[in-house]
Amino acid sequence: MSKPLFEVCVDSYASCLAAKEGGGDRLELCANLVIGGTTPSECLFAQVRELGVPANILIRPRFGDFLYSQQEFEQMAGEIARFRDLGANGVVIGALTRDGDLDTAHLTQLMKAAGNMEVTLHRAFDMARDLKTALEQAIDLGFTTILTSGGKASAPKGSGVLAELNDQAAGRIRLMAGAGVNVGNIPALYAQTGITAYHGSCRTGSVPSAMVYRNPEVNMGLPGFSEYEIMRTDPKEVARCVRVVHNLK
Repeated sequence: MSKPLFEVCVDSYASCLAAKEGGGDRLELCANLVIGGTTPSECLFAQVRELGVPANILIRPRFGDFLYSQQEFEQMAGEIARFRDLGANGVVIGALTRDGDLDTAHLTQLMKAAGNMEVTLHRAFDMARDLKTALEQAIDLGFTTILTSGGKASAPKGSGVLAELNDQAAGRIRLMAGAGVNVGNIPALYAQTGITAYHGSCRTGSVPSAMVYRNPEVNMGLPGFSEYEIMRTDPKEVARCVRVVHNLK
């Protein structure tokens, strides 16, 4: 059995510091986590690299579906090669065809760009038409890990499917449960699925903005979100999750 692992999903230097303080095993570094994450800047990675925590970089050119144009694939391949050269531990990628299958032709090209880095298949997997077929394709492509909620809105809701997928994987690829994962449900997820790798942002609340003057007539963010509240990883929550995951038997 692979060593238990807790990966923290982060989109700022401050959250990376919190993840390190809490003892997170690995980072998934992205930008714009509020919309599911996009590719972070090279400058942010350069700052994070100095923290000494392994970082896997999300490669996602935009918000929305996982059906990409040729130009977007070229962009992703270039970003993968660049982060590889900058010393990233790994990358996190995914792409689908219009019919909901893994886009194996383009993903093969992205895997070549990754070289010897770890490569995680992100939750595009959960949007696939047939998860069992997609799992076998991911193995054939050479992915290290699949981040998944079992095709449901959260890992707890998908626990039954996660158990089936983990049995099917049979050690050929690692499944990492993500979406809605927290310190309270990890033990039950492990008992139900046997999965020993977990992924979460550990955001327990928002940090108020230091702005004094605020224009009440303008909202620059997404509807329902205030730019005067900053979402940030909680190091105490990371520490609690790490402790639970590392004690899995």
